[in-house]
Amino acid sequence: MKVVATAGHVDHGKSTLLRTLTGLEPDRWAEERRRGLTIDLGFAWTELPGGETIAFVDVPGHQRFVRNMLAGIGEVPAVLFVVAADEGWMPQSEEHLQALHALGVARGLLVVTRADLADPEWALLQARRRLSETSLAGIPAVTFSATTGLGESELGVELEALAGSLPDPNPAGDVRLWLDRVFSVRGAGTVVTATLPAGELTVGEELVVGRTGRRVVVRDLRSLGEQVRRARATARVALNLRGVHVDELERGDTLLTPRAWLTTDSIDVRLTNHCSAELARELTTHIGSAAVRTRVRPLGTDTARLSLDRPLPLRIGDRALLRDAGRHHVPCGVTVLDVCPPPLRRRGAAAARARELDGHDEHTAGGALLARHGALRATRLRAMGATAPPDACGTGDWLLDARAREHCAARLAELLGRRRREQPLSEGVPEREALHALGLEDRALLDLVLRSPRAAGITSRDGKLLLGESRAEQHLPEGITALRARLHEHPFRAPTAEELRELELDREQLGAAATAGKLLGVGEGVYLLPEALQLAVRRLAELPSPFTPAQAREALDTTRRVVVPLLERLAKEGYTLRLPDGTHRLRRPR
Repeated sequence: MKVVATAGHVDHGKSTLLRTLTGLEPDRWAEERRRGLTIDLGFAWTELPGGETIAFVDVPGHQRFVRNMLAGIGEVPAVLFVVAADEGWMPQSEEHLQALHALGVARGLLVVTRADLADPEWALLQARRRLSETSLAGIPAVTFSATTGLGESELGVELEALAGSLPDPNPAGDVRLWLDRVFSVRGAGTVVTATLPAGELTVGEELVVGRTGRRVVVRDLRSLGEQVRRARATARVALNLRGVHVDELERGDTLLTPRAWLTTDSIDVRLTNHCSAELARELTTHIGSAAVRTRVRPLGTDTARLSLDRPLPLRIGDRALLRDAGRHHVPCGVTVLDVCPPPLRRRGAAAARARELDGHDEHTAGGALLARHGALRATRLRAMGATAPPDACGTGDWLLDARAREHCAARLAELLGRRRREQPLSEGVPEREALHALGLEDRALLDLVLRSPRAAGITSRDGKLLLGESRAEQHLPEGITALRARLHEHPFRAPTAEELRELELDREQLGAAATAGKLLGVGEGVYLLPEALQLAVRRLAELPSPFTPAQAREALDTTRRVVVPLLERLAKEGYTLRLPDGTHRLRRPR
């Protein structure tokens, strides 16, 4: 299916044209049919001779209903622009054209209606001249009369060509439905309608209301009046929703794929028709079917910061327009450049931000965002509407900017080198400490840093980062090395004070070795290997429970000087439990 909107001045025959093409009545309200005036959005569709289905969104042409018109053209890629032969170009013709130009709509068909009432050539030339200065320059044109049938076959051919020229939607895209109708059906409940520009919908699917975050379920799904189980873009759809009351939704709300979109009330945009100098500071942003009051802060000659009165699910590359309904000035088109812009707190920040945005578009935004943040999750970057730059480093869902990676690798090497100089017995730097020092959120990012050539020689072992092979071993005093060798043979025969003096070890050296994880101090002057507690538990597990200190001393092949503080340390660490009678039992095996 392809979806096309109408546009043009009031009473120029837009609805009559659709009735002729489709056999359907686009005007939904009795008042519209009574007055012969389209007030709200209407919908009709037909199957073209080649088999393609084309759906039309009929918009009102009266200036009092411009907001309704903008809600209808927001998600539509092409337009059926209607001008009456007997009246020619009129004020709302111009306003509709300027809105379409601001939104960048470049495909369409010009139809000069009521050709039976006047020579259509004058209106046709006038319209072509006006279109030539806009994004719709050069679109095909047809003269038409609903009364005589003039141009009907030619109109069908041109519609077929228009439908074939429209880009194919992304079938795997995330769903964002801008609701254009919200109503209640007796016995069914809440029903909404919208244009599905990308992705697909299925019965039973869960969606999120963008404004409130409420989860809703698609209970029933219709497209072009037919009940369907699945609808693929592009399509006009009606959804019967479970989980939300009709009063909780309104035109301009969105239904979204869960966890795929970011909502934002602050965006940086590029102005597409050089209107920054004349922009008022309070305007209305129109995007999709939404109309949101907006505060405008110019940044540069063609960029601005927009502060929206309520958050919207927006992505980089989205097109919108700014309009001042009171002044009826030419609307200003905008293209979204950043949906999470940095704050502008310092003097000169706006000008600096304008320079940053020079050259920004949806193709370069991913690189700029990643450079600014250093690291981002790929899902978040995608939710912003950007793609990762080719030189980004990735692991799992994380992306790391290439320059940020090299900077982190250099800082990490400096951190480890400084630690080795200041604490030669230290066994590297704990990974958690390194993450904090580098400002990285996740362990996976550390792996990316370690792949950098600047991180050559840095290894990870037992939760610590080492500069080369355990350099701390090379700085151990000979006495510590000899002591560790003795303890490897007899793990619980801690040397006496006299033996420590013979090894030329003082309190400072022993404390440093304990800090570096080379020894474990279990009591005053009692030093064992770091793995002594686990080894003791394994040996004590062979004793009957509970056991006495004497039994423990014998099992561990040690002395009372060692076993007493060792049992106290085991109890403190939660390995054992001391009973009131002075015996001990294992609390839990380790």
